[in-house]
Amino acid sequence: MSTSSDRSVPLTPITRATPAPVHAPKPSIIPNWVKASPFVLLHLSLVSVFFVSVDGLSVFLCVFFYFWRMFGITGGYHRYFAHRAYKTSRVFQFALAWLGCSAMQKGPLWWASHHRVHHRFSDTPNDPHSPYETSFWWSHVGWILSDEHVEAPLKSIPDWAKFPELRWLDRNHWVPGVTLGALCFLLNGWSGLVWGFLVSTILLYHGTFTINSLSHLFGKRRYATSDDSRNNWFLALITLGEGWHNNHHHYQSSVNQGFFWYEIDISYSIIKALSWFGIVWGLRKPTEQALTQRLVAPAAPVATLEQVAERAGAKVDG
Repeated sequence: MSTSSDRSVPLTPITRATPAPVHAPKPSIIPNWVKASPFVLLHLSLVSVFFVSVDGLSVFLCVFFYFWRMFGITGGYHRYFAHRAYKTSRVFQFALAWLGCSAMQKGPLWWASHHRVHHRFSDTPNDPHSPYETSFWWSHVGWILSDEHVEAPLKSIPDWAKFPELRWLDRNHWVPGVTLGALCFLLNGWSGLVWGFLVSTILLYHGTFTINSLSHLFGKRRYATSDDSRNNWFLALITLGEGWHNNHHHYQSSVNQGFFWYEIDISYSIIKALSWFGIVWGLRKPTEQALTQRLVAPAAPVATLEQVAERAGAKVDG
């Protein structure tokens, strides 16, 4: 864990939008335990893997929908909606939101607005999911199930809340997921539903959640950010590039979170490929100056016994 001396104000280019005022949503009359029950039931339903067969198509559906729905979270919810790291059309914007919703992690406005709050107060008492201010359990999954974060703080996301189709999708975020589940069943029956939808959804949950929990606990720090974000190559692999978390907290609006060629960032590769066809544009990347600012000072090399002896002898001779 870094010390307070490591911390400084994050270097983050900010785009200030001036959309029409957005009114806060009315509190839901549905109790939170009812809203949280699908999340719990999905986990309990994992027992169904012992009652269905497993074939090649089921495994393919599991991997395929894990991969593309993870991109819906990383490339859509996170880099597009939360950080505006690139631009696209209104149609593809809705497609990204739909893909993100199919991951069953609530709607784009809810996800992105809470994420902006996280960056504003990262690893402080106001951070929704800091493992230091609360606990590992809370940062990983507890905050999602709590009464404190049921509604989307729309004041944090007026730039997207002005779109009626995004507000509709945010209210009905379950529709893409249910549609995908039905598609998996049509493609391969109960095995397709269990492995293609259920298992891949649970893996998606906890793959994504590791960034809130583990990437603030384990890994290396390249930049002296004001929080305890870490770079973790393994988390980068399972989340298509999100594991370069210290890089991200250093320059939050960058479309690429792997800053160097050896930092694998599959989400960025997909976004870059989309830009070749004009589907997305305006990709934002850190400048050369930003890449070299606020580096964590390397530790001084440990002296050998011979070097210590030489220094001691020099002092005696002197």
